[in-house]
Amino acid sequence: MTKEEKLGYLNIDSSLYHTRISTRFENRKPYQAADPKIILSFIPGTVLDIMVVQGQEVKKGDDLMILDAMKMKNRLKCNMDGRIKSIAVEKGAKVSKGDVLIELE
Repeated sequence: MTKEEKLGYLNIDSSLYHTRISTRFENRKPYQAADPKIILSFIPGTVLDIMVVQGQEVKKGDDLMILDAMKMKNRLKCNMDGRIKSIAVEKGAKVSKGDVLIELE
């Protein structure tokens, strides 16, 4: 065992495992569940079309925008019922993976 590691317990699916816990593991960033009201870009690409406007009521499954990535046109659909709070991109904008595209109320 190195200087930076120590023994501890790890809980996985309600089972406890006695193992070495590294400093890197102890200092890791805690998991945060994604906010379902924020639509993020899942792949880098270009916004081809935006089919909603701010304040519009949307239902689960409605098309929000088309994202062109790797020569494929990806339709982004709404994941829940709600209202469009803000649209963070414009038509023709280049986006990176993880960029905020639309926020719902």
